[in-house]
Amino acid sequence: MRPNWDDYFMEIAEVIKKRSTCIRRQVGAVIVKDNRILTTGYNGVPPKMQHCTEAGCLREKLKVPSGQRHELCRALHAEQNAVIQAAKNGIAIDGSTIYITTQPCIICAKILIASGIKKIVYNGEYPDELSMEMIKESKIEFVKYEGTVNL
Repeated sequence: MRPNWDDYFMEIAEVIKKRSTCIRRQVGAVIVKDNRILTTGYNGVPPKMQHCTEAGCLREKLKVPSGQRHELCRALHAEQNAVIQAAKNGIAIDGSTIYITTQPCIICAKILIASGIKKIVYNGEYPDELSMEMIKESKIEFVKYEGTVNL
């Protein structure tokens, strides 16, 4: 019996998000090509920096709504970390698929478009209409995950 790859990779993204140190939202991402995992990422601060759980969250302190003022966040998003890991390790991600536990924000959408990702599979919603518009314009296959993750 052939596995349901979307269920499999989304389940891995859900496990990866548990590494997140964000106090507002945990997100996981897995970049896959030919049913092989290339890289993973979760939202958290760059290496050698204090985690948000220790340093606090400026966005929380200022009561910034979700989807706004990304520049005030200390953390990198899961998609950013997955693409950065590919770049650091010389892994080509052009033509690959990314599985994300939350719809990408506009910053991540632009990074994914520029990186050559051909398909985005996401689970949770995120309040960013411009992100959705740019992804549609880019012609990247954009799929809302409809399965059930069993952890």
